[in-house]
Amino acid sequence: MCGIIGYIGSRQATPILIGGLRKLEYRGYDSAGVSVYSEGTSRVVRCRGKLANLEEKLTREPAAGTIGIGHTRWATHGRPSDENSHPHKVGPISVIHNGIIENHLALRQELQASGSHFASETDTEIFAHLVAAQLVQGAENLTAAVRRALQKVRGSYAFVVMSDKEPGTLVAAKNSSPLVVGLGEGENYVASDVTAILAETRKVIFIDEGELVTVTREAVVITDFEGKVKQREPKIITWSAVQAEKGGFKHFMLKEIHEQPRAVADTLVGRVDLENDDVLLDGIELDVKKFKRIIFVACGTSYHASMVGEFMIEALARIPVEVDLASEFRYRDPIVGPGDLVIAVSQSGETLDTMEAIREAKRKGASVLAISNVVESSIPRLADYSFYTHAGPEIGVASTKAFTTQLVAIALLAVHLGRRTGALSKERARVLLSELVQLPQKMTDIVDGAAQLQVLARRYGKAHGFLFLGRSSQYPIALEGALKLKEISYIHAEGYAAGEMKHGPIALIDEHLPVVVLVPKGPHYEKIVSNLAEVRARQGKVLAIATKGDNDIGSHADDVVLVPDTALELQPILTVLPLQLLSYYVADGKGTDVDQPRNLAKSVTVE
Repeated sequence: MCGIIGYIGSRQATPILIGGLRKLEYRGYDSAGVSVYSEGTSRVVRCRGKLANLEEKLTREPAAGTIGIGHTRWATHGRPSDENSHPHKVGPISVIHNGIIENHLALRQELQASGSHFASETDTEIFAHLVAAQLVQGAENLTAAVRRALQKVRGSYAFVVMSDKEPGTLVAAKNSSPLVVGLGEGENYVASDVTAILAETRKVIFIDEGELVTVTREAVVITDFEGKVKQREPKIITWSAVQAEKGGFKHFMLKEIHEQPRAVADTLVGRVDLENDDVLLDGIELDVKKFKRIIFVACGTSYHASMVGEFMIEALARIPVEVDLASEFRYRDPIVGPGDLVIAVSQSGETLDTMEAIREAKRKGASVLAISNVVESSIPRLADYSFYTHAGPEIGVASTKAFTTQLVAIALLAVHLGRRTGALSKERARVLLSELVQLPQKMTDIVDGAAQLQVLARRYGKAHGFLFLGRSSQYPIALEGALKLKEISYIHAEGYAAGEMKHGPIALIDEHLPVVVLVPKGPHYEKIVSNLAEVRARQGKVLAIATKGDNDIGSHADDVVLVPDTALELQPILTVLPLQLLSYYVADGKGTDVDQPRNLAKSVTVE
């Protein structure tokens, strides 16, 4: 959940480190710091709070030098404080770390018994002590010391280590936490996310699981934890740093809501074969007859996309589908194996719970397809097949365009599977594909009408709670709408299957509770209108999301937002947009930190 940046070259490191950390703010953090080497020693400057606090401190306590490491921390072990902020320094060793050392208690006790004194509550400081001890015990260089220290550590991590005794070197290691190296001319970089270094270089090497990398000004050497050298060609990142800027919008989240038509269009490019009424999966060859069942594993917003995927695939391909929270999947000893296709959905491609679910599925013989937004991230590399959304960089913590592109990617997959199982006729496929390519324009129509949602947000934004209702594939959208509102406005909200309302939630309804009802035209229309009537009979305030041309819905609701009509299976891609806008404008009206809501992080790389 934290941010890592390292630099070694001939320029002043501190501005580069701060610039990189600024690009990583979207991941969520509660403290920040740098360690910069100059004239025989490294200077650590760190503090609790936002980067602005660190920058202010650096004006009073400058950290000059051309090699350094920087970090934004999201507290796991130890409260947010100056002392617990990274980097941690022990003797000549400075360390930054993402992840968790699982055996930290045993290691701390062992180190204390041998005379080590700790200045923080963190597990990260333990690793600094371990590396420093290996140097004292005769490790030939920093790389060897880090390699030896890693043998004592269990957990998920990305470490970057710097030593005052070897100032021309940074050493980094990865296990279940993202790490990338950037290549320059006479200078190199290391980071937890390519976004941090994109303003400096587009030439990168993604570090794999169980690898250690030694970075100097002129060279990058990758080895496994045993010391065997690994060869890997760098990749060129095609999207620019400008794409990660706000582009005139007040918040990244609002910009990303408005970017959704473009993101969906990019996700469709080259994949819709209208001549043959089929979908091309980027060269992926799935042996559809082999798969008797599909299991989605995902977390958060990606889990809601997977729930929609269950409706899509079962309807179009007639393959049984299950959807599991990745954080629960491996702990119930799941019945999974050959004949199962596990689809792992993750925006970042680094979600640790989802990675562990993949490992469990592969251990039991299942095939794995990853759907992700980040090329060469850990989950696609771990999977047997990778299918990318093309949302571009998503900076706002609350996912918007990543969600809708996930839905589009799953719709493409459903059509592809349906054509191969024979459950989807050419004629029906033609209709669906035609509707898919029309989605960007229909999405544009919705986001261009954002002013209506701004008015409604002012009307309902002072409520202490919200209820979101939907049936069938609109039920996951109700869950997603509630999640968005909770994430960024801190208003309690619940999403429910509309048919479940009378089994409990109806007790909450009174004149103070706004109820957002997803009621597009379809086979469940009359039933959900009945649910809506039940709400109004108890003085609940109803905001209906309905289909353009529905002339009756106005008599059943206090307010109505209309979205363009589309194929039944694709309706969730449109009905979610008003909910995103409503959540955004409610949160903005309250003055919350929309892009970096409290306690949340963009990429959840710990369990």
